[in-house]
Amino acid sequence: MNFQIREAIKANVHGQSADELKGILVDAIDRGEEHLLPGLGVFLEAWWTNADQQKQQNFMQDLAKAMA
Repeated sequence: MNFQIREAIKANVHGQSADELKGILVDAIDRGEEHLLPGLGVFLEAWWTNADQQKQQNFMQDLAKAMA
């Protein structure tokens, strides 16, 4: 993924509330448009880098179940 895309997405959502971010996330998933996937990836990357190991492990377990 191009680094400029990451920075543009971060700039577009900077300062948004949890509810606003949830709205963006839900909208992107509901639309199902592939061009929105990089944005979801940036959200995941930001969460992952700020999560402790336990949260990461819990997420990976939940993800494995969801992908089964």
